[in-house]
Amino acid sequence: QVLLVESGGGLVQAGGSLRLSCAASGLTFSDYAMAWFRQAPGKEREIVAVLSGGSGRIFYADSVKGRFTISRDNSKNTVYLEMNNLKPGDTAVYYCAAHRWFGMTQREYNIWGQGTQVTVSS
Repeated sequence: QVLLVESGGGLVQAGGSLRLSCAASGLTFSDYAMAWFRQAPGKEREIVAVLSGGSGRIFYADSVKGRFTISRDNSKNTVYLEMNNLKPGDTAVYYCAAHRWFGMTQREYNIWGQGTQVTVSS
């Protein structure tokens, strides 16, 4: 059974930091590109960042460039999202997702975590 389990969400003041983690099981982790998406209330789910399995290819949404960093530890089957200088507009449920190929739309991903809430207060 393939599982992705996110953790690390919470409530933080604007300007603060959080580190999200996503632990994967049931798949050969290093073969998969890993992505973070987010969905704010009343809005569509949007891509935040993607990291390839082994080539080091990375994508960031413009809205998070310079503030968020995606990384992975293949020995721990875990992908991270370091979020700095958080803004109220970053408030959303954050989801990790996995796919064999590097994709940037949610329809390309068929393995999803349950999500973790991030709330940034002003």
